[in-house]
Parts: sequence; C-alpha cells; structure tokens
Amino acid sequence: MWSEAEKTGAEPGDRRSMALLIDEALGYVYPAALRAVAAVGVADELAGGPRTVAELAGQTGVHEESLHRILRLVATRGVVEELDDGRFLLTELGQALRSDVPLSARPAVLMLTDHTLWLPSGEMERCLREGGSVFAGIFGMPFFDYFAMDEQTATSFHNGMAAVSDAENLPVAACYDFPEAGVVVDVGGGHGGFLLEVLRRRTGLEGVLFDEAHVVAGHRLDIDEIKGRWRTAPGDFFSEVPRGDVYLIKRILHDWDDEQCAAILRNCRRAMAPGGRILVVDAVVPRGNTPHQAKTLDLLLMSALVGKERTEADFARLFAASGLRLSRVVPTGTVVSIVEATPTDPAA
Repeated sequence: MWSEAEKTGAEPGDRRSMALLIDEALGYVYPAALRAVAAVGVADELAGGPRTVAELAGQTGVHEESLHRILRLVATRGVVEELDDGRFLLTELGQALRSDVPLSARPAVLMLTDHTLWLPSGEMERCLREGGSVFAGIFGMPFFDYFAMDEQTATSFHNGMAAVSDAENLPVAACYDFPEAGVVVDVGGGHGGFLLEVLRRRTGLEGVLFDEAHVVAGHRLDIDEIKGRWRTAPGDFFSEVPRGDVYLIKRILHDWDDEQCAAILRNCRRAMAPGGRILVVDAVVPRGNTPHQAKTLDLLLMSALVGKERTEADFARLFAASGLRLSRVVPTGTVVSIVEATPTDPAA
C-alpha cells in the first residue's frame, strides 16, 4: 500500500510547515478581535466578575452572537476565559485591558490597531515594490498632516503613546545616572510622563516639556512632588529647542528619516549648554535572527511614516552627521535603550 506521503509526494515535515504558515497568515485576525473587545469596553464590564455573553452584550450595546464568537478567539490567547457554564472571566492578563487600572494597555491597543496604522500595513507589498510609505496614497497626505486635521485620530495617537511610555518611564529613568542639577529638556515629550519620572529621581533638576502647543496643554506635571521645577515650552523641534543641559528624545527619532532626525539633533546640539548630552530613548534593533518588538514596529513605521527603527551602527552614523558621537548604549530592561550622544567638539 502507498503511504499518504508517497501518494502526494509530500513529507510530514512539509505538511507541518504548510499548516504553520497558514496559521501565521491568519494571525492578523486576532489583533482585530482584540481591538473589538477593547473598543467596546468588555474588560471594564468583566471587572466585577464573570458575565454571560447576553449580559455583556446588553451592557456594551453590541450584537450577542458576534460578541461570543470574538470572545471565543480572544480566550485562546488568555485575555479572557470561557467557563464551563458559558460565562466569560477576565484573566490576570486581561486586567491590563481595563481602562481604570494604573497601567492600562487599552489606549495602546486602540492606537496600534487604528486604521491609520492598520490600512498601511495591509499595503506593505507596495512598500516592497515601490519603496517608501504608502500612507499618503491611502489617506491623501502624510501621516502627521493627517493627524493635524483629525482631532480624534490625534488624540488616540497621543493617548496610545502615553500608555506605551507609562510602562517604560520608571525603569528607563531608574537605569540612568542623571546629574544632580541642571536643566533637562524633554523634546517631543508629549504629556511629560518620562520627564516626571526623571524629576522625581533628581530633586535638583529643572525640567522643560517641549512639544506642540496642543500636546503640552495635556501635560501631567502639575503635582506637588515636583512643584516649581518645571515649565512647558510649546514649539517645533525642527526649528529650535530650548536651552538645556540634558536632552531627552524618547520615541521620537524613529518617526522621521535620517535628514529630519539630524535637523532635530543639530538643534539640540546648538542649544546645549557646555558639558551637555543627548539621550535618545528608542529601540535598538539587535543583529541576527533574535526576535525583538523593534523589528515589528519597524514595518509599521515603514508603511505609515517615513522613519525606521535603528541599529547601533545606524545611530552612530546619524550622530556623526549631526556633530555628535555615540558614547554608549544603556539597556533598560524594556524594549527601548538609552543611546547617549555627546558633542564631537564640546567647544563648538
């Protein structure tokens, strides 16, 4: 008798590979389901304990059968659990999807699955064939121009980035030996979450939160712990930045191409006090086949923006073009590292 492999000419390993790749190709469906439950607030409704699908559908105002089918998939990833009686329970992992917990992933999930990132990533083949971002081809204008005219999308982006940063800010600030005194300028600092953690650790430091006016208006620095040691400064980092001793540039450079990044860095270099330094807080793409979130985010940046995640060598070249040198890379235990730059000619 012929074996199944002999009948088809396929080896068992071939079948496993085919099955695995089919599963991988279906992978995009899960984040769509995760977005759906995040958008309608299912986790918040489950905070008090297990609920039936009918109860959840009534509380969230959605279609009952569709909700059940979506939750059934989300349960396979451990965010919720379907109990024997058909009710759904929010797991320990799923607690982070609630909107009322200190470190909520919900804004980040909604940002990363927003149509402004989702649609360009679906057109990645065009990036491959044509080069460059496909965002303008879909939305009619570049990424940040679109945000400037769409308040809802801009709010989702800034809230999402703040949520991503919230989980990083304390460990990143804790792993760097900031000076005891001086002025720290947070360039493109958003709502100031990272600057807040830096000022908490060094009571002799003063801080400047520098970003667009509508962004710094939503700052979170007005707390007694750092009272009198900070100010906001609205502006455009492509034009100029405030004078300071230490410049924080967290999750900013990866949005822009090398020429634009060099413009930001040169502005910091010109405004920097003697003995100053620049701390670029971004992912550093590892060499080889090591999995790293930066390699995934890099493709989102490729399809939607003009920037990219960079290797250590990329940062060294970027700094050299900006009158700076890479002095060291400090791991933080998070996705991002601190890439420290100092002037090549401190007297210039």
